[in-house]
Amino acid sequence: MTDDFIVWPALAGGILIGISAFMLYLLNGRIAGISGITGSVLGSSGHEFRWRVLFVGGMVLGGLLVTWITGKPPQLQFDSSLLFTVVAGLLVGFGTRLGSGCTSGHGVCGLARLSKRSLVSMLIFMGVAIITVYLKRHVFAELGVN
Repeated sequence: MTDDFIVWPALAGGILIGISAFMLYLLNGRIAGISGITGSVLGSSGHEFRWRVLFVGGMVLGGLLVTWITGKPPQLQFDSSLLFTVVAGLLVGFGTRLGSGCTSGHGVCGLARLSKRSLVSMLIFMGVAIITVYLKRHVFAELGVN
């Protein structure tokens, strides 16, 4: 864990996420739920396929653009084993299906629309995240499982 967090890149990223969610809703009448958009790319056609591919492609190109502007790729650090990471990813995917959306759909768009369902979903997401971090850092670490 590092203590050199700088707020400006995170703030700029948050603003860009908000703008992109707003523009997608304004121009296409769609909620920017990333898991739903990404998960439906292959099952869509025509206009649905085009906007979904452009949206997902824009996220990838945005990351590449930041790398090009700053001259360095993002620093990724995995403190967990491959197995732990795969299981965590599968659980996140299961959770987005179970919760009918992800943190972008419920957290960014749903809360902005004052959706009670999104508020409950986000409270559950955040509660589970807090429990998970506690278990990983304190329980699993003492057991030597990472």
